[in-house]
Amino acid sequence: MNHSLERSFALWRSATGPIAALALMLSLPVPASGQAIGDLKESDEPLEINAEEGIEWNRNDKTYIARGNARAASGDVEVLAEVLTAYYRESEQGDSEIFMIEATGNVSISSPEGTVYGDKGQYKLDEQVFIMTGDDLRLEGEKDRITARDSLEYWEGKQQAVARGNANAYHEDKQIRADMLTANFVENADSEMEVRRIDASGNVEIRTQTEFVTGDEGVYYVDREIATLSGKVKITRDENQLNGEYAEVNLATGISKLKGAAPGSESSGRVTAIVLPKSAPKPDDLDPDKPAENAPEEAPEEAPKANNGS
Repeated sequence: MNHSLERSFALWRSATGPIAALALMLSLPVPASGQAIGDLKESDEPLEINAEEGIEWNRNDKTYIARGNARAASGDVEVLAEVLTAYYRESEQGDSEIFMIEATGNVSISSPEGTVYGDKGQYKLDEQVFIMTGDDLRLEGEKDRITARDSLEYWEGKQQAVARGNANAYHEDKQIRADMLTANFVENADSEMEVRRIDASGNVEIRTQTEFVTGDEGVYYVDREIATLSGKVKITRDENQLNGEYAEVNLATGISKLKGAAPGSESSGRVTAIVLPKSAPKPDDLDPDKPAENAPEEAPEEAPKANNGS
């Protein structure tokens, strides 16, 4: 994945997706006896859960709770939190099944591709969604970073990753920001999930080395490295500004095109430009013989020489 934001959201999916695998490992019927949680698995990789303060099985609340620097790990995926809680219920077949897992307090979910951080993580098996909330929400990858104010989510059924609230995606010198960013994944020829399109909605901003582009809505096409913006679009470079209703920004070449309306739109508008000339030095500033502003017209008189007693 060599495109600007593809790596960012691929990392996000890789870091949150393993939590679904952990949840599925835990979704086996709960044994009638006090079998260890670590034995509840259905994959080739064993699931290990440990905690400094121990693991509690609460039959009344139907929960398993691991407290004190709790850790759940399977293969090269690791979940750390102050508390890990698994909730189970009775199934129609009379078995017990886990339907939700919560991680609270200094949560981090690590895989070889990156680590996602937050205060609280929740995986809902019925909805197939993992949601991270709290302060300092972010995903840190080798070259990329994603941040959000309200939540970081991954919806397995929809194959979508969502960053909500002042969402930002960074890659090298490029940045895309919006109220909400949604990455849409597809399976490639190698059976790997990759993002093909990112939808941005609400106060969209794109920053490159030379330009700052804003609009109401936006779409980033990963394979072409092209972003389109619509609705009150502005392109600013230095002190110059272009205004229109639709823009196409090539993040690879840095070339932007602005139009009065989106392609196929029945309405049309005008594109306006505000171009400020570079300020030239004033003639007075180029005259070395002209005294500086507020300088005295004549040099002060020379101070009298000291009397040497002669």
